[in-house]
Amino acid sequence: MNSAAEELNKKLEGSSPLEVLKYFIKEYKGKVAQSTSLGAEDQVLTDMICSIDSKTRVFSLDTGRLFQETYDLIERTNHKYNINIDIYFPDWQKVEEMVREKGINLFYRSIENRKRCCYLRKIEPLNRALKGVEVWISGIRKDQTVSRFSTKLVEWDEAHKMIKVNPLLSWTEKQVWEYIRENNVPYNELHDKGYSSIGCQPCTRALKPGEDFRAGRWWWEEPEGKECGLHDTINK
Repeated sequence: MNSAAEELNKKLEGSSPLEVLKYFIKEYKGKVAQSTSLGAEDQVLTDMICSIDSKTRVFSLDTGRLFQETYDLIERTNHKYNINIDIYFPDWQKVEEMVREKGINLFYRSIENRKRCCYLRKIEPLNRALKGVEVWISGIRKDQTVSRFSTKLVEWDEAHKMIKVNPLLSWTEKQVWEYIRENNVPYNELHDKGYSSIGCQPCTRALKPGEDFRAGRWWWEEPEGKECGLHDTINK
């Protein structure tokens, strides 16, 4: 891990998510941004960020295959906090080429196809969105998947050469929803229909009884590989 990230972990040990956000928004003013997929955790962070400084940049990636409920939530969030979430789209020419070559629902046929789709629709736009950013705020929680268990509060993202901070890392799902209800935070209506982690419509389904948090994402794949690449570039 990068030495700067190590020092920040020591400095912020025991701090609340709000305290962590206040530190980075103050110390990296104008160079900090939240990436949001409009999930429950991201909505909590947006609420906290806007209570500190509503001019802090918040951006999202529109893959072109999101649920209508997600688009509706973008509108409701912008209205509630009087902000304008920056929306980044994939390169339409590259998406057209991929679809012509592999088909519209290529992701169901192989992990390689799915990762190619995720790269064009998510990772490439993310790379553009993070230009000029020094601190990337993420809604990752430790208990979401086995692949995120070793995540740190502050990490060094080697791929983007920047600090990545996960303020809600140690929160439970229960804490997230308690905050949402206590603070009247807008959330995706699909959560009330059994959806937990919400991404692209073709790759997301409602949970079955007893399934874990991320089971509804890329449900046809093994749990260990269920990442799109947005959060697996950390140099630990």
